[in-house]
Amino acid sequence: MRPRRFLLAPAAASVALAAVLTGCSPVVSMSPAAEFSNDPECADAIVRMPDAISSYALRQTDAQGTAAWGDPTVVLLYCGVPVPEVSELPCVEVPAGSGVFWLREEVDAGYAFTTYGRDPAVRVVVDPDAVGPGVVLDDLATPVSYTSENGRECVDLEDTVTGR
Repeated sequence: MRPRRFLLAPAAASVALAAVLTGCSPVVSMSPAAEFSNDPECADAIVRMPDAISSYALRQTDAQGTAAWGDPTVVLLYCGVPVPEVSELPCVEVPAGSGVFWLREEVDAGYAFTTYGRDPAVRVVVDPDAVGPGVVLDDLATPVSYTSENGRECVDLEDTVTGR
């Protein structure tokens, strides 16, 4: 009987560890982004998402083309959103020289950033009270760069038709 006890202890420890790891972070329920979430380039980007943004761990989601960080969530990502046309929203390249441009808009949850000049487009919702948007966009630049450029990029105000 003694060998069984030695086998049961590691098995019980493994089950307890699995329960702790999965019990602390339940699956985040999200809706996929429109019909383009199944784009193969979204899959290329999603599998390259960082394991953490700042101190917030990547969590499992229940929708294709999505990612989430933090418990409670502080960053939500949707790949396959509609590709933005020309916009008057503030536009930034983060990090500088990366070729990844983001349109910024204020939303109830904080800020939403949508890639500009990428197809499929990616939308990220950030709680700025928990993590700085610059940190988030910097951490996401590499995986997002696996989506194709479509030739559009941010321009300076002086480069616009109206200059406003």
